[in-house]
Parts: sequence; C-alpha cells; structure tokens
Amino acid sequence: MILATPYLAFILTSLSSIAKADFASRCYSSPLPILTPNTENRTIPWGTPSFTLPNRTVCCYSLTQVRDGIDEVDDQLLALLAQRAAYVREATRFKATLNTVDVPARDAQVVAEAIAAANSTTPPLPEVVAGAVFMAILNSSVPFEECVFEAFEAEEGC
Repeated sequence: MILATPYLAFILTSLSSIAKADFASRCYSSPLPILTPNTENRTIPWGTPSFTLPNRTVCCYSLTQVRDGIDEVDDQLLALLAQRAAYVREATRFKATLNTVDVPARDAQVVAEAIAAANSTTPPLPEVVAGAVFMAILNSSVPFEECVFEAFEAEEGC
C-alpha cells in the first residue's frame, strides 16, 4: 500500500507543470501554493467559462451545467474503476504469496507516471489531483487484492 513517503513527497514537489495561460496556473503544479484567507464577496458568476467540451461548446454558464457535467464524468469514472478492479482481481492470480500482492516500487511508479501525465491531458489535470487520486486508488486496491488472495486460499484450503 502506498502512503505519503519521503520518496513520494519528492516526486510530488519536484515535478514541474507546463505553464498555463490563466490566473489559476499556480494551482496545477505540486505543491499547491499557501493561500491567505480572503473574506471579500464576489459577484457571481465571476470570470468567464474556461474550457471547451469535446463537442466544441464552451462550458459552463451555470452551476447546474457544471454539476451535470461532474455527474456524467463520475458515472464514467465508476465504470472505469470497476474495470480496473477487475484487472486487479486478475493480477492476484499471478501472485505466488500474499507478500507479493503489494509492490511499493510499482505503486510509486504508477503515481509518478500519473503526475507526469497530468499536464498532457485536455483539459489539464492538476498534479495534486492526479497524485491524490492514484494514491487513493492504490490504497484501496491493495486491500481488495489481498482479500481476493486470502479468499482463494481459503476456498482452495491452502
């Protein structure tokens, strides 16, 4: 299982992001900047729509439109996570011992690759999101895989 290690902290802080041509560019690299609290009210919506959807329409003009889009993406994420879990289950069949289920070096590689790839997505994915999401996926996949391993052993009478 991957946890916040000095190695991972190094990866998160040393990867640089490509420059973003907007006010939020500093929010796409790790670590996030330290922000001072701001109590002033803004007229909403503030700013202008900031990205184009695959169908070439600009998003978003209402909070409802934003939430509908997030809900649609969440549905896709759940389907992809289910597919990933099926692969994790299959991977367990190729592990000889419970100790070989978790490979921390592989976990660190997966997280590092996700962070490195974050800048090449369209729209760009903040590095901090890529790192945290992949750590969460791995931190939940390892116990699942260990359970599958143990369940097979119990079934087979190992």
